Amino acid sequence: MSKNDIKVALIGNPNTGKTSLFNQLTGLNQKVGNYPGVTVDKKQGISKLSPTQNAIITDLPGTYSINPTSLDESIVLKTLLNNDIKASPDVILVVADVENLKRNLLLFSQIKDLEIPTVLAINMVDQMDRKGISIDLSLLKEELNTEIVLVSARKNEGIKAVKEAIIRCHVAAKASPLCGINSKIDPDYFYKLKEISPNYSLYQLWLMVTQNNFPETITKEEKEKLLAFKQDISKLKKYQHKETIYRYQEINKILKKTYLIDKSKAKDLRSKLDKIFTHKIFGYVFFSLILLVIFQSIFDWSSMPMDIIDATFAQISDFVNRNLPAGVFTDLLTQGIIPGIGGVIIFIPQIAILFLFIAVLEETGYMSRVVFLMDKIMRRFGMNGKSIIPLISGTACAIPAIMATRTISSWKERLITILVTPFTTCSARLPVYAILIALIIPDKKVFGFLNLQGLVLLLLYFLGFASAILAAYILHKTLKIKTKSFFVVEMPNYKLPSVKNILFEVVEKTKAFVFGAGKIILALSIVLWFLASNGGSDYKNAEQIVVTNVDNQNLNDEELQQKIASVKLEKSYIGVLGKTIEPVIKPLGYDWKIGIALITSFAAREVFVGTLATIYSVEADDEDTTTIKQKMASEINPDTGKKRFNFPVGMSLMVFYAFAMQCMATLAIVKRETKSWKWPLIQLFGMALLAYVSSLLTYQILS
Repeated sequence: MSKNDIKVALIGNPNTGKTSLFNQLTGLNQKVGNYPGVTVDKKQGISKLSPTQNAIITDLPGTYSINPTSLDESIVLKTLLNNDIKASPDVILVVADVENLKRNLLLFSQIKDLEIPTVLAINMVDQMDRKGISIDLSLLKEELNTEIVLVSARKNEGIKAVKEAIIRCHVAAKASPLCGINSKIDPDYFYKLKEISPNYSLYQLWLMVTQNNFPETITKEEKEKLLAFKQDISKLKKYQHKETIYRYQEINKILKKTYLIDKSKAKDLRSKLDKIFTHKIFGYVFFSLILLVIFQSIFDWSSMPMDIIDATFAQISDFVNRNLPAGVFTDLLTQGIIPGIGGVIIFIPQIAILFLFIAVLEETGYMSRVVFLMDKIMRRFGMNGKSIIPLISGTACAIPAIMATRTISSWKERLITILVTPFTTCSARLPVYAILIALIIPDKKVFGFLNLQGLVLLLLYFLGFASAILAAYILHKTLKIKTKSFFVVEMPNYKLPSVKNILFEVVEKTKAFVFGAGKIILALSIVLWFLASNGGSDYKNAEQIVVTNVDNQNLNDEELQQKIASVKLEKSYIGVLGKTIEPVIKPLGYDWKIGIALITSFAAREVFVGTLATIYSVEADDEDTTTIKQKMASEINPDTGKKRFNFPVGMSLMVFYAFAMQCMATLAIVKRETKSWKWPLIQLFGMALLAYVSSLLTYQILS
């Protein structure tokens, strides 16, 4: 970051196209991190404003005002109150939706009163003619006393004008308040407040008092004086109420002169679509059809690229084995690192397809209809309509899904949603389901057009949702927590999805999965390879044990080497660990190799496949180029002489992973959100017991 770069904070209400504008301004020059001390995403990007001027743009969480009601919104307030020259924004870019300008201007008026140079970008102006909207732009600029730009982020219109406005605003470096609440509410009170510190604007000081939120740069003396203003709580609430009323009065006066809607020209497609998508019968039918299409596509579209990736990694492993000298390093590459990486990469097509559909549903505005549609159902089970967002988000990852519960106002409803969200089938379970379904479910069509494997995957997702709902009902009836509950949801306008936004979303989330899971799997693959390639005296004498065994006298060289490899793996450190837990998992149909995979997958569910890939690679012949799927398919149960991964075992494993809490990171985030170890431990042991009993019954019944 250069000293001359302009620091821009991008702020706006949810559903104003803020993310679209951020993507247009920054392109691929983005990075995602976390705000210091909190698990909220911080997106930053570099925008080239001119040949000689760059801007560092920070995309702040969506908020309706800077009076925060959630952790996401408090991030906005903290950023705006920060008086540190290095961290505070030079310019604020407020994004407003042209159809909801009145509501959006409430946030803008608060920002303007902070006396920070501000640009107002009115987005979605491509909808103005269709909605019968007209704006007197020059008069609106004059009334608001700010730079205003009309843009269509989706169509990449007005982006250059936004960049120019940021530069002009930064050069001017002067800003005046819009509403001046001090003179309209209680001049004496606000005069005394302003006297506390010349380092902050009046409205910044007012926010510190009302929100009890103080920047790190404030002195102890200033803070004590501000706290003294909080003594009369009834006066504070009264003044806050007056402030909101006055702001809307001013906004109404301005819009009456500058903003006109001709309802005779407006085309009301939205209400017609809402009648279908939120219908008490057809709404659920339509949502079910969407889910069916998603899971059919996950298998139909991904099968070819997955087979290519699987075969490619087998060939890479074989190539490395043939061209590098025999030794520890070659074994590490061919038996540990390459199979481990392949166990992650192979599932990119399926995960990318899942993220693609979720991004499209969010971009079009349909997801808000799902929230509204599900509210009546969710309330019967101790949650509300907003709970469906974490449950659906959980199909990507439980961690951000649990963080998304912060929008639920009732603590009981939020806690229940946190506790049941891990039942939702996340993308980490997808690799496990995918490999097991491919092994035990035939790849054929039913009813002439539906893929049977896709139907099974859909049923597994429904099993996850059903389990979450049932668990929520039990918690609703057993948890004795009294809280107030209300449900408010915004219905954004329908819009065509932005291809650029969707691609950004798919690429970013797929990268997060690959690098997040990849680091864990690669590290574990190396550890597993070491544990599987070393052992005690029995391991070191494995060849002698096999050769001297009279039962092996008639084996040829290839069979003898395979037998030695199997005995070595069994007598290795990891083999001993697997054998130790085998009596516990044998009733489920699992052997010690599957047991090892169950243990390691507690780090992350998708490690299950990578672990088996490493174990079978260590056990395999040096010249074996078969894929992980082929190795699992050919694995034989010595007790029965039949395939290890048969239908009962495969179904038992899928049921186990449907219910088990197999993710340390999820437990950590539950602890963080609930501020207690009580709830994550209840989750861990409760879900583990349910998983064990369910998979035991599944295996015993199907056997």
